[in-house]
Amino acid sequence: MKKLLCLLLAVATVLAMSVLPAMAEGAEINMFISSPEYADAVNELIAAYKEVAPDVTINYETTQNDYPTLLKTRINAGMTPDIFSTTSGKEIADYAEYSYNFAGSPAAEAMDPAVSAMMVYGDGEIHGFALKGNYFGMLYNKAIFEEVGIEFPRTLDAFEAACEKLSEAGYQPVTTGFAEWWVFKHVMQHFLDAASDDPAALVAAFQKGEAHFKDYPVLYDNFFRFIDLCVKYGDNKPLETDLAGEDAAFGAGKAAMMTGQGAWVEADVLAIDDALQIGFAGYPVTDDPAKSQIIGGSDQALRINKDSANLDAVMDFVNWWYTSDYGKAWFCDVAGVIPPITDAKVADMQIIQQGSELSATDGAAALSICYSSDSFNQAMGEAIQAYIGGTIDKDACCAQIEAKWVELDGAAQ
Repeated sequence: MKKLLCLLLAVATVLAMSVLPAMAEGAEINMFISSPEYADAVNELIAAYKEVAPDVTINYETTQNDYPTLLKTRINAGMTPDIFSTTSGKEIADYAEYSYNFAGSPAAEAMDPAVSAMMVYGDGEIHGFALKGNYFGMLYNKAIFEEVGIEFPRTLDAFEAACEKLSEAGYQPVTTGFAEWWVFKHVMQHFLDAASDDPAALVAAFQKGEAHFKDYPVLYDNFFRFIDLCVKYGDNKPLETDLAGEDAAFGAGKAAMMTGQGAWVEADVLAIDDALQIGFAGYPVTDDPAKSQIIGGSDQALRINKDSANLDAVMDFVNWWYTSDYGKAWFCDVAGVIPPITDAKVADMQIIQQGSELSATDGAAALSICYSSDSFNQAMGEAIQAYIGGTIDKDACCAQIEAKWVELDGAAQ
C-alpha cells in the first residue's frame, strides 16, 4: 500500500508540473522607458530585485530621442512593453486603454497624493506611478554670480543685463542643451504659466485651435526673446549641444547658467566639480519678479501593460519598489530624486533643498507640460529648433506649433 501511495503521488506531481504556467519557471518583464539619465540607478534597482526574486528577469531599455514614436510603434505592432512610460496628466487618458488600473495596490497606496493626482483616470483609477518627483527651474553657478557681483535675474531685462555682465567677465552666460527636443517643453511651461492665470484652460484653447501666440505677449514676445538671448549668449553651436554638453559646460565652470534641467543633473555636474555651488531659481519670464517661480510635480508616469502575460510578476516588482526598505531608500540614496512616495527621506541635494524652500516661500507654478502630450512636445521642440536654425521665422514657428497642438492633442484626435 505504501508503494502504491508513493507511485500515485509521483504521477500526480508529474501531472501538476505539466499544467504549471510558464512564469512558474521565471517571469520575464520588459521595461521600456524614457529618462536615460537614470539608467545607472534603475540598473541598480533591478540588480537589487534579482536578490529578492532570482527567477525574474527584467529586460530594461531606455532612450530619450523619439521615445513617443518608438513607443507607439511597439504598441501598434502588438509588442507593448510590460512597463512603459508616458507623461502624466493628459497622457494618462491617452494611453488608458493599454495600461493597468492598480488602484488599491500597495504601490498606489504608498504614492504621495500630489503625485497620484497626476495619475488618475476616470473614477479614481490609478494608471501610473512615478520614477521621481521633480523641481523645474534654472541652474546657476553661485560663485560666478558672486564674483561678477550680480544677483540671479528674475526679469527678462535683468536676464539680458546679467548675460552681458557675465560675458564681459569672460564667462559663457548660459548653456542650453537645444539639441534635445525635450529641453524646450521644460522651458516653455514657465512662460505658459505666466501667460495665464489658468494655464490648463489656455492649453486646452490651443488644442482646440481657439488660441494663438500673438494673443499672448508672454509667449509671442517674451518666450522668443528668451530663446534669442540664450542663442546669443549661449553655446557656440546650440543645436549641437545636448545634455552631456550642458553638464560639461556648467560643471566645469565655463557656463554660468543652465536651462531645461533640474535635480536630475546634480550628480553629473558635481562629478565634474564636487565643490560646485549650485543655485536654483525660477525662469525670468516677464518684467514682474513675482512671476519667476520654480515648478514642482511629477511629469512622468510609468505604466503597466494591462495585457501583460506576467502581470502578477510586474505588480510584485512595482509593489516591492514602492514599499520595501530598499525601494523606499532607492529614491534618495541611489537615484538622488524627490521621492514620489510618502514614507521616504528626502535627498540632501542642493537643487532639491532649494526647490523645497522656494516652493514654501514663493509657491510653485503649475506643471503645465502635463497638459499636452509628449508627441506634441516633441513636435513643438522640433519647430523651435527649426527657428533657431533659421529655416523658419517666428511667425512660421508659432503657426507650426499651433497646428501641431490641434493635430496631435486636439480636434483631430
